[in-house]
Amino acid sequence: VRGPGTLVPREIRWIAAQTPGRVERVLVKPGAVAEPDTVLVEMTNPELMRETEEAGFAVDAAEAELAELKLSLKSQQLDQRAALASARSEYESARLTAEAKRAAADVVPALDVQTAELMAEQRKIRVDIETDRLTQFAETMKAQIAAREAHVAQVRNAYERKKQQVDWLTVRAGVAGVVQQMLVEDGQTLVLGANIARVARPDDLRAEIDIPETQARDVALGQKVAVDTRNGIVAGKVVRIDPAVQQGTVQVDVDLTGPLPAGARPDLSVDGPIEIERLPRVLFTGRPAYGQPNSTVGLFKLVEDGRYAVRVPVEIGKTSVNAVEILKGLNAGDQVILSDTTAWADNDRIRLN
Repeated sequence: VRGPGTLVPREIRWIAAQTPGRVERVLVKPGAVAEPDTVLVEMTNPELMRETEEAGFAVDAAEAELAELKLSLKSQQLDQRAALASARSEYESARLTAEAKRAAADVVPALDVQTAELMAEQRKIRVDIETDRLTQFAETMKAQIAAREAHVAQVRNAYERKKQQVDWLTVRAGVAGVVQQMLVEDGQTLVLGANIARVARPDDLRAEIDIPETQARDVALGQKVAVDTRNGIVAGKVVRIDPAVQQGTVQVDVDLTGPLPAGARPDLSVDGPIEIERLPRVLFTGRPAYGQPNSTVGLFKLVEDGRYAVRVPVEIGKTSVNAVEILKGLNAGDQVILSDTTAWADNDRIRLN
């Protein structure tokens, strides 16, 4: 079976605007060779630039607030440590006083001894309280710093996203290939997601063949194809068959297994005969105008040195786009008329001039 088609890139990448902007310069044209870092288009967006600058100021402010918080908490922590040290000093003083009065209990009134011991116990409780307060303050300090650092990270990420959007105003190819289409022009305003260009690899092509729906039933995956580029034949194989019929044809995708001839490029028109079956030692002839597979037709066979033609019944087996298998009625070397002979349907013998 045979059908027309075109060569298309196996891998096609559409370059889209990843941020809104106004096109200032288009630097390449269709047909240009591009590398991944090749700049295709330069855009501007004053509003985005202003937002990026403000986001940078927000980062500076958040980092300054974090530094101020750390200093403030550090100062409070030092105050807490000083309070703990003072409490320990007072406790030690009260404890020594209580021990001294207890040692001189024979000369010191019992009330004074009890008062000194009670004062030492109170000072010890205060030391424990100040110790717990310092420990809890350390945990609170970590939590406050972590929360402020998270805020700094948030505003920094927002700033980085804005910077990335600014970088996206310089549109690059992203892949190596040939620019096939450039869809924008200088001064054009683009929205987010608008297509800018199409880039494809010109050396990695496949063929898309359109087979008539009446013949597509015999096409199967893996069948051999001889793709005719008008400048050479390229071997290929069927890798996909479209399940739907469009405008009377079925699209068949063909991977090219042979080397591309010179001049092969995307969108080149090709012809794609698909070998659906190979029959050895078959008697065959060209396909008559009205020959159908597995049928018997009447063909005019040339006789008497080609001066006359007589109608003979011919049993046809399998058929292809341009040939039919002869099962009965003709022999090798016979000459027959393949064109439409319905004008002589009532005649079994005609004379050829």
